[in-house]
Amino acid sequence: MIYEMTVQVRVTDINEGQIWYQTLLNKEPDDVPHAGFAEWELVPGCWLQVAEGVPSAGSGPIRLGVIDIEAERDRLQKELNVESFEIHSRAEVPVKWATFTDPWGNRLGLFEYLSDTEKNERVQTVLSKTSCSDIGG
Repeated sequence: MIYEMTVQVRVTDINEGQIWYQTLLNKEPDDVPHAGFAEWELVPGCWLQVAEGVPSAGSGPIRLGVIDIEAERDRLQKELNVESFEIHSRAEVPVKWATFTDPWGNRLGLFEYLSDTEKNERVQTVLSKTSCSDIGG
């Protein structure tokens, strides 16, 4: 049974990387267990790790679900100087999505559910999964 996951990106300078990802995620790291490493729990059981090292070319994107993709794009361009990026949609796909890169070349992305009902249901599902009782914890 899988009950948690981590995804890791590498940055060449952990101090700059930590500041950049703090701004991206709008929060301080949840844990900095040792030098050269910081991690954020994005939703219960899903961790983003930022480690000092050589970024992996061609990996990703890691897509983050957001409530308002246009507003988030505007914030990232203003606060992180992220280059302008296009938001895509297709009639058969229930989300809008976009891809951009961090300063180290890691591919990241955003997505937003098109249906407000589905968006609200997903948010409520994530918010309700804060207990380990259903996995014996």
